[in-house]
Amino acid sequence: MLLEKKVIMVTGAASPRGIGKATAKTLAAQGAHVVVIDLRTQEAEAAAADLGTAHLGLACNVTDKSACTAAVYATLERYGRIDGLINNAGITQPVRTLEIGGQDFDAIVDVNLRGTLYMSQAVIPTMREQKNGSIVCMSSVSAQRGGGIFGGPHYSAAKAGVLGLAKAMAREFGPDHIRVNSITPGLIQTDITGDKLTPEMRADIIKGIPLGRLGDAADVANACLFLVSDLSTYLTGITLDVNGGMLIH
Repeated sequence: MLLEKKVIMVTGAASPRGIGKATAKTLAAQGAHVVVIDLRTQEAEAAAADLGTAHLGLACNVTDKSACTAAVYATLERYGRIDGLINNAGITQPVRTLEIGGQDFDAIVDVNLRGTLYMSQAVIPTMREQKNGSIVCMSSVSAQRGGGIFGGPHYSAAKAGVLGLAKAMAREFGPDHIRVNSITPGLIQTDITGDKLTPEMRADIIKGIPLGRLGDAADVANACLFLVSDLSTYLTGITLDVNGGMLIH
């Protein structure tokens, strides 16, 4: 198994059809002890229980720095180490530039960018002490192509910020043997997108995807597995596209 006895935290991992839960399932299947992080205790614990008794569910608002620190403390109390973090928690909002209000901007940036920073800050001291760790940051193809299908410009900006943050952390913490990489999913079929695509929209979008299909949460989960495992020990600061060729650089 690729992750035998490794401890991996996954934020935003309780949504039934989400990337986070698919990732948690994939990591658990490879032997990891998975810590499911989500906003509500009951949902986080239920998602962890779905994986088995070796896993932990914790409530944490990633925009609250003290809550992130508390989640790391609870993880260390249970397992004694943290080998990986998947910064998956995120929200989106389909509005155009002139419609973005201050509260909208703050909400999108807080969860997607600030949350990535706070959770990373919380795990890095432990990884530094261990001289080992892998952090995966979830960005989006919309950060690269200048806008998405369901996310507004503030979402693109926040996800572009994630890319810059991850690269800077990779450079800073490489000497501590902490790897930091990003994933940029294309259009993935999740709870967020599932009920918003009409058959006409779906067909039109697929025309622009060389592999001829929308992505599944499992496609992104497998990329997370690669980046958090020892298969990628010489990779840091990279951006891994998971978009079926929707955007080819």
